[in-house]
Amino acid sequence: MFNSHLPTDGSTAPKGTSMGVGVFEPRTERHGNERIRVLLKSFGLRTSLIRLKVIDALLTAAESDRSLGVRGVHSHLLELDIPLSFLSVREVLKRLCSEGVIVLNPDKSYSLHPQAAAILHIE
Repeated sequence: MFNSHLPTDGSTAPKGTSMGVGVFEPRTERHGNERIRVLLKSFGLRTSLIRLKVIDALLTAAESDRSLGVRGVHSHLLELDIPLSFLSVREVLKRLCSEGVIVLNPDKSYSLHPQAAAILHIE
């Protein structure tokens, strides 16, 4: 009889423990996701994981006085083990630009729009 609670590789999990403990432990975010959620809501946008991560990448870069283009944001997300395609990242950046959350700089890098920075209380 099949039991969906038992491992299928023939091993048995110790009693009283949950399989996969630690795999999905919450990460400590550098920037509170709640701030980014408020930002997206103020621009009339839904919150999505990719939007949260892209904005967080831009904030992290800004703190280090760096600028990121599409490739930089994509690479940053891959380093964080967030497997998003280059095209997905590019489309999110384009959408955030068109909504006025971020701006495309002359050097093809992205940064927060001053209004968005004000909402996040960044000096």
